[in-house]
Amino acid sequence: HVPYDVQGLIDLMGGRKEFVTKLDSLFTISPKESGTRQYAPLRSKIGQYVHGNEPVHHVAYLYNYAGEPWKTQQRVREVMDKMYGTGPDGLCGNDDMGQMSAWYIFSAMGFYPVAPGQNVFAIGSPVFEETTLKLGDYFNEQEFTVKAEGVSAENIYIQSATLNGEPFNKTWISHKEIIKGGSLNLKMGAEPNKNWGSSPAAFPPSMTSIK
Repeated sequence: HVPYDVQGLIDLMGGRKEFVTKLDSLFTISPKESGTRQYAPLRSKIGQYVHGNEPVHHVAYLYNYAGEPWKTQQRVREVMDKMYGTGPDGLCGNDDMGQMSAWYIFSAMGFYPVAPGQNVFAIGSPVFEETTLKLGDYFNEQEFTVKAEGVSAENIYIQSATLNGEPFNKTWISHKEIIKGGSLNLKMGAEPNKNWGSSPAAFPPSMTSIK
């Protein structure tokens, strides 16, 4: 659990390929548990990823740090689709201090603070065609808009992106960029674009430098 130094964790695990293999396995191994006491209900699990336990809320976004952001896009949308609803059981775990809800709100807009103290937001897969943040008096009434062209239940993958009209290939956006106001435009599609955001220059920052 080192959200401030994901690259350091990647290095300890042997590299990006090994890291992604481990990350994939978390979502695909059996959700069943041995023993008489169950740690978490099946409803809150994808494999052994337990969304009902908030300390893992950054995990689906970690593919961005390893050159496979399309997997973040797929997993984030899977969590939103499976773990949230509009009924009385609409949350799959205790909404501790509002975190379960906050994860959904951030993710539905299209980004999430993996390590909040860094003032960096990892990009996922937005739900809405357009979301506008009104930044208020402190930020001179600026507005920041996320537009997702063609987004739908099937079109969950980022094909290309621009920030204020300029090509944008990073898998993260900074707080500083957001508070300037403007627009992040994402073109969405049904198949992953495995080139977008795949180079080390596109990865979110970590304490450890990329080798």
